[in-house]
Amino acid sequence: MKAAYIETTGAPDVIHYGDLPAPTAKNGEVLVRVKAVDVNPIDLYIRSGLVAMKLPMPFIPGCDLAGVVERVGPAVSLFKVGDRVWGSNQGLLGRQGTFAELAAVQESWLYPTPPQVPDTTAAAAALVGITAHLGLFRGANLQADETVFVNGGTGGVGSMVVQMAKAVGARVVTTVGSAAKADQCRKWGAECVLNYKTDDIAAKVKEYTNSQGVNVWYETQREPNFARTVDLMAPRGRIIVIAGRQAQPVFPVGPFYLKGLTLHGFAMFNATPAEQRRGAEDINRWLAAGKLDVPIGKVFPLAEAAVAHRYLEENTLHGAGTLTGKVVLTV
Repeated sequence: MKAAYIETTGAPDVIHYGDLPAPTAKNGEVLVRVKAVDVNPIDLYIRSGLVAMKLPMPFIPGCDLAGVVERVGPAVSLFKVGDRVWGSNQGLLGRQGTFAELAAVQESWLYPTPPQVPDTTAAAAALVGITAHLGLFRGANLQADETVFVNGGTGGVGSMVVQMAKAVGARVVTTVGSAAKADQCRKWGAECVLNYKTDDIAAKVKEYTNSQGVNVWYETQREPNFARTVDLMAPRGRIIVIAGRQAQPVFPVGPFYLKGLTLHGFAMFNATPAEQRRGAEDINRWLAAGKLDVPIGKVFPLAEAAVAHRYLEENTLHGAGTLTGKVVLTV
């Protein structure tokens, strides 16, 4: 089979494209004919060696996929040959990834693709959608009529947070860097959209909430300003942290505990299959109902996986600003 793979960690040019032996469906596994995959920051970190994990070499990167069931292994009960499926959590913790024509995946990490949803959309929604859901509902227990703040409302996770919060009847405050991105967030239902380049974020959030504060703060930035965040929280608010592996910001302990706040950090790939499936079921329901729009900024063929990694790296790590939405590879 054709695959994008590495034999050592390093810069994007360590990614090769060529032939590797096809995997087989072992006990509890589904062999998926891959149609589309998504490129995520965690893929960059694993490929570069920034996140150290034991990798089987040659190693195929990639967390997310969407495709068609080619074969099922023993003890598989959820899927049959010909079913369209999507999933995430591959290319992690010793598992081979998805940047290939075929991928063998434990059925617990796969979900049915709704009939009207394209494979590119299903793949693009996978990791970011499940991450957003875990933070909002497992972590923050978001309720209708609460106010959610998220940095970067058109980013991968941010766009999902905006739309999922709206889907359950919450109010959304978000930040963007351009008028076009502000318009997009308003189309998704965000009531208060702020430009982080020109607006006084703290003043605007206080004005919008009548100085009552936000109930859930979904932090997507690597270097969070906790002093500002805690000041803008409502009593008993919940702060979600998903980024900043090396960050060690100053933390305002006194104001934090006096407000009765909670801080919840998590890595999506540490969540159990059952926890992730709850998110996937909601994602499928919202995708089918047209309540979840998954922005795709750039599509590459699988053969250009190294180019796609470089493009995402320029935007994620170096602030190129040329990407709005997800980077997808088609197979």
